[in-house]
Amino acid sequence: MLFSNQTDFLSRKYGLTRAVEMMIEAGYPAIDISMFDTGACPFTDDYREVAATLRKMADAKGVKFIQAHAPFGGGYERYLNELVPLFPRAFEFCALLGIENIVVHPIMKGHYYGHEAEHFDMNMKFYRALAPLSRTHGVRIAIENMWDRHPVTGRICDHVCADPEELCRYYDELADPDVFTVCLDLGHVALCGREPEDAVRIIGRDRLGCIHAHDVDYVADLHTIPGASRMNWERIAHALGEIDYRGSFNMEADCFFEGFMEEHYPAVAKFMVDTARVISDKIDLYRP
Repeated sequence: MLFSNQTDFLSRKYGLTRAVEMMIEAGYPAIDISMFDTGACPFTDDYREVAATLRKMADAKGVKFIQAHAPFGGGYERYLNELVPLFPRAFEFCALLGIENIVVHPIMKGHYYGHEAEHFDMNMKFYRALAPLSRTHGVRIAIENMWDRHPVTGRICDHVCADPEELCRYYDELADPDVFTVCLDLGHVALCGREPEDAVRIIGRDRLGCIHAHDVDYVADLHTIPGASRMNWERIAHALGEIDYRGSFNMEADCFFEGFMEEHYPAVAKFMVDTARVISDKIDLYRP
């Protein structure tokens, strides 16, 4: 199966084109485009030229742009008023690169429990309003499971779709597999006190279009490389193989770069490739 990683850390350091070049050099067969920096590509005037350059680089090496992540962050008001208006460009950029899935965070307005129905209704309207972008550009919208911080303890707790059963409900209610899929963030599952392998089995093959794979200690959102913290990757690989997961093993593990000197980044990237390859091969081993 294909394995990939997000561009976020390297693109912030070197720009998107050099980040992709470094990931191709490291040996990734697939790449996840991070669109978190709203002052950078694809939100620059030269985005079509950049897309053509990236596509040429990747095609020459047989590398595929497998998924992307739409802009997010800054709270409810910023998300809706500043970031969502950027989505048409994000979807177009995905189409130019041949990307299949773009992860779009659900709306999160304040704390969750006690407001579940309100969030459900808001998000059904939100995602359905985005459906025309998906149909126009041929890019599926992936719904991600989220977390919050408890207002008293400050500990990480559930927010929209943290419960995998609810994540299924969101996908099933939208009822359009050509437009919507699920992105299961395995680290978020663990942070909310559940085991990722159980969530994989609940979501199942037909709903699960992509994943965010990164390791956590069940306390902090570490976003480090699988194997560097406390999640059980043998069991996770077994579950993904068992359901015959069809997406890529996509890492969101950029924090692993932090602490290394810049001269080590190419070696770090290659080690991350080796890690993703081992787990991907294990997933294949566990297929029916």
